[in-house]
Order: sequence, then structure tokens, then C-alpha cells
Amino acid sequence: MSNSQLKIKTKPLPNSRLAIELEVPAKQCKASYEEALSTLCRSANIPGFRKGKVPKAVILQQVGAMRIQASALEKLLEKVWKQALDEESIKPLCDPELANGFDKVLENFNPEKALSITLETDISPTPKLKTTKGLTAEVEPIKFNTNKVDELIEQSRKQLATVVPIDNRAASHGDIAVVSFKGTFVDDGSEIEGGSGEAMEIELEEGKMIPGFIEGIYGMKINDKKSLECIFPKEYQDEKAKGRKAKFDIELKDLKTRELPDLNDAFAKQAGDKETMLELRNDLTERLKKDNENLNQKKRQESILNSLVEQLEVELPKSLIDQEVRNLIEKTARNFADQGIDVKSTFTQEVVNSLMESSRPEAEANLRNSFALNALADAENIEVEPQELENKLEEIKKELASQSNIDQDKLRTIVADDLLQEKLFKWLEKHNTIIEKKPKNKSTKSEKKSTEKKTPKKSQKTNTNNGKTTKD
Repeated sequence: MSNSQLKIKTKPLPNSRLAIELEVPAKQCKASYEEALSTLCRSANIPGFRKGKVPKAVILQQVGAMRIQASALEKLLEKVWKQALDEESIKPLCDPELANGFDKVLENFNPEKALSITLETDISPTPKLKTTKGLTAEVEPIKFNTNKVDELIEQSRKQLATVVPIDNRAASHGDIAVVSFKGTFVDDGSEIEGGSGEAMEIELEEGKMIPGFIEGIYGMKINDKKSLECIFPKEYQDEKAKGRKAKFDIELKDLKTRELPDLNDAFAKQAGDKETMLELRNDLTERLKKDNENLNQKKRQESILNSLVEQLEVELPKSLIDQEVRNLIEKTARNFADQGIDVKSTFTQEVVNSLMESSRPEAEANLRNSFALNALADAENIEVEPQELENKLEEIKKELASQSNIDQDKLRTIVADDLLQEKLFKWLEKHNTIIEKKPKNKSTKSEKKSTEKKTPKKSQKTNTNNGKTTKD
């Protein structure tokens, strides 16, 4: 390679980072400087000279050599970076960083001489699995709870209930209270942001507000006023309120209750479009059993995936972690917006910074899971056959026939990813062992007496090996 050509050396760094050492020939440095100077001559507006006709000497005097060199260096870095990527077939995950910083490089930049610089960037890691077979994972199954059926029916009763006013008794659990309130912090008397309301409807059930607030309304009658003190939980989302004692001045404006419909065939028709309560119960039971099966399957997949991740060797680049953190925060913001919460006022810079810090472990875990599955697909040559994908796409398109403006490329990608993940988990369960643990029972005899809880039945432990389940 001649001295007139760009010299490139690459050096791997920790955390899937790459150093690209460049020696830029003097000829290229000079050309970049002359180009920057010519650009300024054409674009500068200097009194006494027509635009585009300003002499170079005047530009140097008016603008200064350092500013021209800075402009030349910026353009030069952009060109040599692209050239290095092309020649070395590098696929960066982020913009490059100068190892010594721009200002330091600028100090040493002489258009008449060759320039040595080092650019650093993140690159995609190459994940490896120490092994993919013979792994053991443990999972505690979730037992189907028939009480969930009654809970769903009660929720439907509430939704279909008739709300009627109350004027002959005090507020109690399950009522709907219409209250006006104003909250202040006890320690300094300052008003609590978002801690006031006028004629706000509140369901009198524990957990709806901070501890002590709902309980304080019990026993009040319409037009009653009272002050009550509560303590914000230490894990409360607002940093300013965490663990602080607050005083609320409350007035009960109105009181209502729900008259629940009878559990008869008319209710079954209205709640679930079923002819009888027996049909409704059977339908809910089957749906909840299916949900329970799916949940247990998800737990099995998570357990075997955790075992696979333990075999993973990978260095996570910072740029990928940062991007996944942003994805998690954006997802949280969308969930808030879907609930009608004002995202702009809720997601202050302080809250965002806190979320970025707290989301980092989850982001890293998500990336490790993804890399482990990708490495498994590569190691065991697991892939989705084209016909499999087309068949699934046709099936889904029929289900989505009534919807318009569907991004077909995005749909194809999502379906392909889902099919591959399904195949990967089937392979993992076939070639590894999942042990179903007995439910833990940490209660002592004295605790059992005081809580009057029955001892849970012991579940059977099962091994899944080569796709077969056997009792121990």
C-alpha cells in the first residue's frame, strides 16, 4: 500500500467495541482543507466583495485558520469513516467516537502532514453457547383456581350493576363516594401536587388510593367533613412524596352504591351471551383453564431459557443496552397513555432518568435472552421453512381480513419471529429437562394457627426428557 492511501487497522475492545486506527495521508488532509476553504469563499458574505468572489487571503483573515481547519477536519473524518467501513466491511451500531476527542485531534491537525486518528464504535457481538443439550430447569406450576370463575362473574355483576344514591347511612366498603379533598405535606405544609380534587368519584375499596385514605372515608355521611393523615408508601412513584406524611381535608359530597343483578339466566345472556348460568360458568372455566395452561407453558419456557442463558458467552455493547432501555421506557409511556394518563406531565426528566437506571437490568436480560435464542438457532440449524411461513401468513390474513392498512412486511417479520421462537422452545423442551417443583410452604405451625391457612397439597414432580413427561 502506497503512502498516498488510507491505512486502516482494527483492534477489538471489551464490550463488543471496535477501535479503528487510521493513518490519513497528507494529500487527503490537504485536499480536505482546500475544499473547506473553497466552500467558505463561495458562501461567505463579506462587505466589499461579491458572493463567491472573496479571495482566500481575505477569508483566512476574516474567519481564521482554526475555524477552516475545524471544518476541514469534520469533513475529513466523515469521509475516512465511510471509507473504512466500506473497505473493512464494518457494520457499526452507533456513530464513531474519537479516542482522544475532537479538540485534541484538531490541535494536532496540519493539512500539510499525515494524520493519525483512532475511531471507536460498537459492533454486533458474536454470541456463543457452551452447550445446548442436557440442561436442567426447575419450575413451580400454577394450580388452576376455581375461585377465579366467581371473581370474573362478580366483576361482570359490577359492570352490569345499577348505580343508586344513598342518603340514609354512612359510607362503607364497596360504595362509590363523591368527595372533594385537598392534600398537604405535614412536614412543611406544602400542597401536594395532584393531591387535590373536586367532586371526584372514588370506589371505596382498599388499594384504590394510598393507605389510609379509603379507610378514612368509611363512616362518613353526606356533607361530613374531616381531616385524616396518611403516609405515602416508600415505593411511591413520585420521588417528592415517597415516605412522607400527608394531611387530607375531605368533604363527602355524595354517596352511591351498586345494585347487583341476580345470578340467573338473564344475567348469563347479558354478561356472556349464554343461555344459562351453567353454560356461562362452563365457558369461563374453560377459558381460565386455557389461560392457566398458557401461563404454565410460559413459565416452563422462561425456566429453560434461563438455563440456556447461563450457557451464553456474549459481551453486550452499550449502544444496544441504551436502545433497549429506550424501548422499555417508550413501552411504559404507551401503557400510561392507554390508561388516559398525561404522559408529558408524568414523565419529567427526573422520572425518565430514574426509569433509565431502573430499566437497565431488564434491558440487559432481554438482550441476553434474544442472543441466546439466536445462538441456539445458529448452533442447531433451526429455521422456519418458507412454506411454514406462507401457511401461517394465510391463516392470519383471514383473521385480519376486516382490517385495513396492515404493514405486510412488518406482519411477515412478526409471524416469522413467532414461528421461529415456537420451534426453538419446542427443541429446548425436547432436548433438556424441566423439573416441576412442589409448591413451597414456608409457614411454621404457629403461623398456620394464627393465619388459619390450610396446608397446600403436595404436587407431583415431573421430568420432561425427550418430549416425554414421567412422574418421579
